[in-house]
Amino acid sequence: MPNNTAEPAEVPNKLFITILIMAAAIMQTIDTTIANVALPRMQGSLSATQDEISWVLTSYIVAAAITIPLTGWLAGRFGRRPVFIISIAGFTVASALCGIATSLNEIVFFRLLQGISGAALLPLSQTILLDINTKENRGKAMAGWGMAVTLGPVIGPVVGGWFTDNYNWRWVFFINVPIGIIVLVGLIAVMPDTKKILGRFDFFGFFSLAISIAALQIMLDRGERQDWFNSNEIIIETMIMGVAFYLFLVHTLTHAKPFVSPILFESRNFIVANVFIFLVVGVLYATLALQPPMLQNEMGYPVFTTGLVTAPRGVGMFFSMMFVGRIIGKINTKIIITCGLLLSIIALWQMTHFSCKWMRVP
Repeated sequence: MPNNTAEPAEVPNKLFITILIMAAAIMQTIDTTIANVALPRMQGSLSATQDEISWVLTSYIVAAAITIPLTGWLAGRFGRRPVFIISIAGFTVASALCGIATSLNEIVFFRLLQGISGAALLPLSQTILLDINTKENRGKAMAGWGMAVTLGPVIGPVVGGWFTDNYNWRWVFFINVPIGIIVLVGLIAVMPDTKKILGRFDFFGFFSLAISIAALQIMLDRGERQDWFNSNEIIIETMIMGVAFYLFLVHTLTHAKPFVSPILFESRNFIVANVFIFLVVGVLYATLALQPPMLQNEMGYPVFTTGLVTAPRGVGMFFSMMFVGRIIGKINTKIIITCGLLLSIIALWQMTHFSCKWMRVP
C-alpha cells in the first residue's frame, strides 16, 4: 500500500481521528467473531441446516479476503479519505440489512456486502495512523492499533452471546449501526485527505484468482450434500475453479506486472510461512465456526456462557502479541513458531475435554 515517506506535518484533531480510526478497526474485527455464538439461534430462525448457516461466516471472510488486495489501488486512485468513508458507510448499511434479513439467502448476501465494505478498514486504518504520526510516534501508534484490533476476538463472542440471550440474534448486527454512524460523521468532519497515486492494477489476475477461490469454496461447502462428483453442480464448480486458476497461473507467469509476483516464491521462507499460515488458520477458523454450535446444541451451554468460553482465545492473542513483539529479534523465530504450534496443539487437545455440566436433562 502506498505510503508517504516524508515526515508528516502536524495533523489537527489527531487524537479524535485516532479514536475514530480505532473504533472502525475494532468494529470490523468484532464482526469476525460476534455472529459465531448466535449461529444456532440464526439457524432455527432462518430454517437452515448447520452447513448452510456456516455461510454466514464464510461469505464474510471470503469477501473480505478477496477485496483486501484492491484496497491499496483504490486508496491510491481515489484517496484514502473517500475510500475509508465509503467503506464505513457500506459496512454500516450492510450491518443494518443483516439485522433485518428474513431468509438465509438474504443474510448471506448482506454478509458478503459487509465483508466487501469492511475489507479496507483494517489496512487503511493502519496506513492512516502511520500518515498522521511522526516517525518517533509510529511505534506507539502501531502497538496501540495492534492491541485495539485484538480486542475484537475477545469482545465479539461475549457481546454476541449477551445480545442473543437477552434480546435477539439480530442485535449482533444492529450494534454496528450507531457506532458506524458516529465514526462516519466524525471522519467526514475531521479526517484529512491524502495525495492520489495513480498506478496500474492487474484486474485480470485479480478476478481470475477471485473466481477460482469462490468456486473452490462453494464446491467444498456443497460437495457433501450434493454427493460430490456424482453431482453436475460440483463438476461445473470444479471446472470453473480449474480453468480460472489455470488462467491465473498462465497470466502470472507471462504478464510484466502480475497481481501476484512470481519473484515472491523464490524465497523459501515465504513459501514455508504461507504453508504454515494456511494450515494453522484453517484449523483455527474451523474450530471458530464449529465450536459454538457444538457447545450449544450438543452440550447444552447457554448462549452467553458459550461466548465466555470462546472469548479467552482473543485474550490469549492480546497478550501473546505484546509478548512476542518484545522477544522477536532476541530469540530465534523458529523457536517462537514451534512454541506457538505446540501451545495450539495442547489447547485444541484440551478442548476435546470440555465439560457437559450444562447439559439440560429433560
